[in-house]
Amino acid sequence: MRGILDRLSRFAVVVACAGATLGVAPAAAQTSYGTYAETPSAALARYVRTLASDPKDFGALIGAGKAALEIGDAQAAAGFFARADEVNPKSPLPQAGMGAVSVANDEPQAAMAYFARAVQLGAPVATIACERGLAYDLLGQQRQAQADYRLALNGPDASEARRRLALSLAISGDKAGALQALAPLSAKGDPATSRVRAFVLALSGDSRGAMVAIDAAMPGSWSRVSPFLQRLPSLRADQKAAAVNLGLFPDSNDTAVASNAAASPYAARSVTSSITTDRLASIDELLRAPAPPQPTWQPAPQVAYTTPVVRKPAPARPAATQRKVWLQLASGQNSDALPDQFRRLKSRNRELFDGISGYVAKSPDRARLVIGPFRATSDAETFKEDLETVGIDAFSWTNSESDQIVPLGTE
Repeated sequence: MRGILDRLSRFAVVVACAGATLGVAPAAAQTSYGTYAETPSAALARYVRTLASDPKDFGALIGAGKAALEIGDAQAAAGFFARADEVNPKSPLPQAGMGAVSVANDEPQAAMAYFARAVQLGAPVATIACERGLAYDLLGQQRQAQADYRLALNGPDASEARRRLALSLAISGDKAGALQALAPLSAKGDPATSRVRAFVLALSGDSRGAMVAIDAAMPGSWSRVSPFLQRLPSLRADQKAAAVNLGLFPDSNDTAVASNAAASPYAARSVTSSITTDRLASIDELLRAPAPPQPTWQPAPQVAYTTPVVRKPAPARPAATQRKVWLQLASGQNSDALPDQFRRLKSRNRELFDGISGYVAKSPDRARLVIGPFRATSDAETFKEDLETVGIDAFSWTNSESDQIVPLGTE
């Protein structure tokens, strides 16, 4: 089973809520040229450099704890948060951080105590809801978990909260609700959704559908992960939550097997190096980490001045003239009726259509109500299946270059 889990770990749920839990913005660095993306490892190196000169820098300690948690080193994260709590025991951030560490270590009861303390110190519940929801899931309390995930849907990590909500709903037996929760992400082409959707199908007892979904995301992998997917429905609720969120699966002796998931920092904790706070001064590999590359400056080419020539602008081409894949929800001769149809669909299925806009595609013979565009036909088909769970018929449609497609209300 260990080999299967190692392979399956590549499908582990992406853990992205730690930043909101700790009240720390996503890592980025500032230069005179603007901002650039920063990996968790680079962020950790930067924070460690700061702490080498000022060991009591509270912001650096919190940032280092968050970065360590993101790369899967829960032990190091715990050390950083403990030191931050010594520096500022009145701040809720170290307590929230320790709660996230406890969740990563599959210690939900301990996590609850930390989250309660963070709230007492002034942390808004919404900032800890995503992680506390997972703690509830690990305790087998899916209803409370789902309530917390829904609180987090309006926060900065709404996508991860939505993924976890879908898994929790599937664990509690609500397959239709789980697919509806994922639908907005599917419509946007979210890359992590295909893996989560496979878990939803497996948790719902549809092992064949789960294997097809996984094989589509990672061709040739279904035979290796099928034993895991087939056994998922037989687990207890808390075991299901640990399996799909943390990569922990009970083996034949009913002991936990940790998956060294590269895609899931929580599950990767067993294979990452231990970076304790007592070793801060000796983390040579971090201190030697090169700074992010700076953009090179080049002077703008000099252009000889010439008298400008006035030209008439070329006629504007109609919007959305390229061939793209859409889902058609309705059609007819009267395009004026389509906005009302879309509003009715959204009012009956608000969560399903969250963040999704409608378009009118005008062809010589008819007007179509469509949503999209999708990156590929397979993405459109996935969302079509989700729509079918609530009784909405749709089919994939590719526009021609002569079709005019405009947002609803602008036609």
